[in-house]
Amino acid sequence: MKPSAVIFDLDGVLTDTAEFHYLAWKAIATRLGVDFNLDDNEKLKGVDRENSLLYILEKGGIAMEASQFKQLLCDKNEHYLSLIADINPNHLFAGVLSCFRKLKASNIKIGLASASKNAALVINKLGIEALFDYVGDAAVVTHSKPAPDIFLAVANGLKVAPEYCIGVEDAVAGVQAIKSANMFAVGIGDTKVLTQAELVFANMSELDLNKVLSSYQSNTAT
Repeated sequence: MKPSAVIFDLDGVLTDTAEFHYLAWKAIATRLGVDFNLDDNEKLKGVDRENSLLYILEKGGIAMEASQFKQLLCDKNEHYLSLIADINPNHLFAGVLSCFRKLKASNIKIGLASASKNAALVINKLGIEALFDYVGDAAVVTHSKPAPDIFLAVANGLKVAPEYCIGVEDAVAGVQAIKSANMFAVGIGDTKVLTQAELVFANMSELDLNKVLSSYQSNTAT
């Protein structure tokens, strides 16, 4: 059984915009008088904008009107957009293009499943927009990761059944979403953290596509 599609997360998998998200959220937290550190930012990996702000508010024990909540979301996004203004193809992680070339050569579709509503903008700046067969972001689903919605939406957009898809994620919530979508999960990061993934590689340059495909075939054959 050969996979028909590989669906990638964006932040932390194809490029690193985590630092920019951290700076933008820290600015919001500081404005609210809430301590926000790198450990907090780690917990927000794979989490959408609304739930990230809810996390900060809950940490600070803060309640607010819907209009103020919406304004803070806009302020965070504007700050983030200013920080990523200079992103270019040089910010693409090593190993991404070679992986994509191998997938294209194997007639395996490439999808994007990002929690960021700015995903299309970022991949355009990275120069890889045309390489995707379908791009999904948080704007197209109701429930964010760890719910499977975004991965299922991308599989549907690719016209591929979930069991024929491989998901690639760097966040625990993302891997949980992949598994909930009944897909084969590949983690990018720490094996001790991404324990639900079938395979874990330190980064994209370490990802062995032949090993992934072989493991997928072995897994689906059982």
